[in-house]
Amino acid sequence: GGGARRTDPAENSRPMTSRSRRPGTPRDRKLPAEAPAPAGRQKTVGFGFVALLSFLAGMTDAIGFLRAGDFLSFMSGNTTRLAIAIGEGHGGDIARLAAILLVFVTGNATGVVLVRTTGERQWPLLMAVTVVTGLVAALAGAAPSPWSYLPLVFAMGMLNAAVDTVAGHPIGLTYVTGALSRFGKGLGRFLCGDLRLGFLVQMFPWIGMIAGAVTGVFLLQAWQEAAIWAIGALALLLTLISLAVPRSWMRHSFGLGRP
Repeated sequence: GGGARRTDPAENSRPMTSRSRRPGTPRDRKLPAEAPAPAGRQKTVGFGFVALLSFLAGMTDAIGFLRAGDFLSFMSGNTTRLAIAIGEGHGGDIARLAAILLVFVTGNATGVVLVRTTGERQWPLLMAVTVVTGLVAALAGAAPSPWSYLPLVFAMGMLNAAVDTVAGHPIGLTYVTGALSRFGKGLGRFLCGDLRLGFLVQMFPWIGMIAGAVTGVFLLQAWQEAAIWAIGALALLLTLISLAVPRSWMRHSFGLGRP
């Protein structure tokens, strides 16, 4: 009568239901739900920012080419022009175009160093671009020498460090030849049965570049040498936009920061 109650082994093997589970066990505690990662918004911000940066590069290139006769961000064109200058033996053109290529590469390297040393953020880099373009606008004058636009070449080189990838897609800001090539190869794979549409994002920098160049022409026609101030104003606007982007989005949206 007073002995221990015998338990049925099958009873012990029964899974505990929410009613039978003792309160306070880990299964009873409700963990806070994790907010879903806003991957879609991060991607949208990344590609939108790429288009705006390429717009800035296109506007700068058009104004620089029409004012000084040289490309400020289109280094493929300057490389071809340098080769022609070498072939024709034009020493002055060789020196100027070689300097442009060297300054552009130096700007790229400086941009990477600046981003790395400021916590993988864009805004210090874009603020530097704003300052450089403002100085050129203030000092270039009505009849600028091609050499006076070298700081803008440096700024366009730095600009390339503002975005590395967007959601894993490699993106170029000032060299749309690569973007068009990746788009064309993606289109070819699509025609061969690979139905992934990731290649379409390569059109963002091309659209931004051509829209910016057209805008640069209109601004130059309307404002003459004062059009350079528009470059600095847009760079400042992009700086402010970058400040508003959460730091946790830097890697997915722009490929900045370490995994």
